[in-house]
Amino acid sequence: MTIKLTLRGTIAAATLFCTTGLWAALPAKIGDQPLPSLAPLVQAVSPAVVNIATQGTREAPDNPLMQDPFFRRFFGFPDQQQRQRPTRSAGSGVIVDAAKGYIITNHHVVENADKIEVTLVDDRSFSAEVIGSDPGTDIAVLKVEDARNLTAMDLGDSERIEVGDFVVAIGNPFGLQHTVTSGIVSALGRRGISRDGYEDFIQTDASINPGNSGGALVNLNGELIGVNSAIFSNSGGNIGIGFAIPVNIAKSIMVQLIEFGEVRRGLLGVSISDFNAETAEAMGADADVQGALVQEVVPGSAAETAGLEVGDIIVEVDGDEISSANDLRNTIGLRRSGETVQIKAVRNGKRKNFKAELQELASMRQMAAEDIHPGLAGADLADIADDIPRLGKGAVRVDAIEAGSPAAMRGLEEGDLIISVNRVRVRSVKELQDAAEGQNLLILGLRRGSRDLLLQVK
Repeated sequence: MTIKLTLRGTIAAATLFCTTGLWAALPAKIGDQPLPSLAPLVQAVSPAVVNIATQGTREAPDNPLMQDPFFRRFFGFPDQQQRQRPTRSAGSGVIVDAAKGYIITNHHVVENADKIEVTLVDDRSFSAEVIGSDPGTDIAVLKVEDARNLTAMDLGDSERIEVGDFVVAIGNPFGLQHTVTSGIVSALGRRGISRDGYEDFIQTDASINPGNSGGALVNLNGELIGVNSAIFSNSGGNIGIGFAIPVNIAKSIMVQLIEFGEVRRGLLGVSISDFNAETAEAMGADADVQGALVQEVVPGSAAETAGLEVGDIIVEVDGDEISSANDLRNTIGLRRSGETVQIKAVRNGKRKNFKAELQELASMRQMAAEDIHPGLAGADLADIADDIPRLGKGAVRVDAIEAGSPAAMRGLEEGDLIISVNRVRVRSVKELQDAAEGQNLLILGLRRGSRDLLLQVK
């Protein structure tokens, strides 16, 4: 049997790749034709990718026996038990401003870090400090001082990438410094990966493993198009499904972190739920409409000022289709306060246009939740005078929860009604503050939909 090989496809690919400057010097050849290689691209961008090593402390799991004074005295443990344990972790980052020493990475890479060290491809190491970090988008910005001869990576435009584009991932998987993998863009606009985050992920089959977090997803022009953030895996290793934060989102968050040290996220001021065929049937509306159903408009909010009403179905924001409540949450959550958004909503079967200037979350608060109790930080609380079945009028409503905040981590959810604190009935934020004063542990009585439950906030 004779097998005939052809180089036509390889030669065509090599000719295509050689059209850019990064492919100008390709040493390997078949006959007179050079073979395509990623080496020139990798050599150009690798100096901008750093390895990140962190040291910190984390609260150790609480042992109930340590709460017993007799047990502590019997075994000679101090009254104030040390419940902090040291932690170490590794990740990756990308230099985005060589002159100022700014590095972009993931929030979860530097969370709880007391000491951060970055190592360049030439083995130089520097201490870094956190300029700002945003749990909602999993973006953090670091800065190194007095570091010379740094190389920054050019930022691309993630709006211009398409499914099927070739990409390269560079990072520090499993501590293996400056590992390079390649693949394609598998999908765009992936959401629902993290329950509490604001998401619009790029999906790629370029190998991403633990330690790649915060590293670079690069296009063939040598531009940063994404910050590697997460993987989908049952084993913890790569199975060809990785996710990167689009660079346009990362850049927007980075600008706010550098300017303010925090993200000033925009707020529309509505309570919403999915609007689908089942909801449409119940409301006698067209079954082909999908979007976010406005269940409540917060008084004085951007939504009220814009003219939105209860029962409106939001179907578009700035031309982007809204197919669910989560879509709207992500779309608004990735905007900054002060931005104006164009909203299209269906009201009584007709489409209407609205223009809303998003407010800052803090401007909607009656009282800073963290001032009531540290465990409530990140919750937007408001008085309501509604009649609560079996309890009478008045409660404290959770209007919004900052993703990754202490309140979110302790289980509070948007829409919860706080009706009691440590068995004391509360009807307003002021009563909540009075009941929580001086308390280390709060037992919150909640009404969540039609259910009653207790939530411990320590």
